[in-house]
Amino acid sequence: MTAAIDAHGLGKRYGASEVLEDVTFTLEAGSRTALLGANGAGKTTLLAVLSTLAAPSRGTASVAGYPVDGASAELRRRIGVLTHSPMLYEALSPLENLRFFARLYGVVDAEARIEELLRALGLWRRREEPTAVLSRGYHQRVAIARALVHRPAVLLLDEPETGLDVEGVALLDELMLRAPGMTVLAATHRVDRIDVWADDRLMLERGRVAVAVGLS
Repeated sequence: MTAAIDAHGLGKRYGASEVLEDVTFTLEAGSRTALLGANGAGKTTLLAVLSTLAAPSRGTASVAGYPVDGASAELRRRIGVLTHSPMLYEALSPLENLRFFARLYGVVDAEARIEELLRALGLWRRREEPTAVLSRGYHQRVAIARALVHRPAVLLLDEPETGLDVEGVALLDELMLRAPGMTVLAATHRVDRIDVWADDRLMLERGRVAVAVGLS
């Protein structure tokens, strides 16, 4: 199988603090992996490095076949990223936000793709409201749609359930299960939900890989 994410000896230091240390793992293309660990274990930092939002201090990693330290535009076109910040324009509506990001990524069938995601995430009726007036949960739904609009090969999610109600979590699970071929790595504290969508488990402890279940 082709490796979608491949990390070897990955490390990240902020000042005197070693946040990631000798992180090594491989995720196969099309796999869905839950990234687990206590607060401060390094989950957010690992996702930031893999998504090119932070540079590794040492080691190597590639995502979708591209090295993360190259931070190429081609790599960014192949990944979908959801961080703790929704990365949305508050003055724009969900529809306008998704049109903007679809144009940025060069999505050919933008209108059809946007409608598909808005309906799948229960946003269709609120598509023309300013994003600023939406609740935290609906912000998260729009942010999830933004991360998916360009059909990324690899989806990197940092606690995607944050702010979602029961319906929103169920819709998120369905979206992740309905994306054949897309590789998902999602940090989560919702261990009660991972059996629904995840094939594999990767657990960090103090910046190191403590448990890897089902990984190559």
